Amino acid sequence: MARQRELGRGERVLPGLWRLRLPLPWPGVPHCNAWAIAAGSGIVLIDTGMHQPGSLAQLERALEQVNLRLEHVRLLVCTHAHSDHWGQAAPIRARAGCELWLHPNHQHAMLAAEDPGAALARRLEVGRQSGVSAAALERYADRVRQLPSGVAEVIEPDRALGPGTVVETDLGPWSVHETPGHAPSHVCLFQAERRVLISGDHVLGRISLYFDYGWTPDPVGEFLTSLGAVDELDARLGLSGHGRPFVDVRGHIEGNRRLVRERLDALLSGLASGPKTAAEITPEVYGEPLTEYNANWLLAETLCFLRHLEEQGRVAAESDQGVERWHLAH
Repeated sequence: MARQRELGRGERVLPGLWRLRLPLPWPGVPHCNAWAIAAGSGIVLIDTGMHQPGSLAQLERALEQVNLRLEHVRLLVCTHAHSDHWGQAAPIRARAGCELWLHPNHQHAMLAAEDPGAALARRLEVGRQSGVSAAALERYADRVRQLPSGVAEVIEPDRALGPGTVVETDLGPWSVHETPGHAPSHVCLFQAERRVLISGDHVLGRISLYFDYGWTPDPVGEFLTSLGAVDELDARLGLSGHGRPFVDVRGHIEGNRRLVRERLDALLSGLASGPKTAAEITPEVYGEPLTEYNANWLLAETLCFLRHLEEQGRVAAESDQGVERWHLAH
């Protein structure tokens, strides 16, 4: 049965703050959120949605439902450089004549958009090192080789987001907080007086994990540190990159910590019976077989957990003909 096509939708969350729900082509992740905040004669737009055929029209549709237009955008801020959060940055900046602000550690996104062949080769090599068969890698490559990057055009930000950056709006100033882990470029924005957190994909309304693999030594450790930093803000309303607004921010933070602990414990338990490749242990951790559709996501997460345990001295890897087998450290 074909999945019903999602359409862009707009709704008010608070006076002067609107949720823009934008469609995505991914099974299980049917939409993402952008956020519009009143600012003088226009708005600050947080995140963009993914670039795909008709995507800019979907953003305009969502804006029109709350009596806004693309030309109202005075500033574009992206929480991180994943395609569903900055993919439409170039056409929005061109249409609105606004600045783009983004964290400077965005190289992880540039490769996929500028050189998709090199990005695919990198993923295939990670799969080979993880013990994925050559036949499975070829099936995966055949499926994704022609997929678009989801980024309209690679552009450099006009200003680097980081500590000390303030985004001014009619709801008051929003402070910028570095929250790497999900992505090296990730930031959250916080409005202290109203205790509102725009959390991107760092803390979602539904507990879910994803880490960019291979760009920093320990994404899981960074993620846990970032959870602590956001916890200290004591937000009472969370506005995330996917799903509805949520009020139990602290509970969601603890839910992420708990899920990380569960994944780490499952990996250690799986390695207790002997050395395994990442491809061998991942199905044990997640309770589902690896396929060409889920392997990129699940292997990246497993490898990030293994690197975290390696940083702690709890596991180690040995390479045999370029394939890594992981074991408990002695």
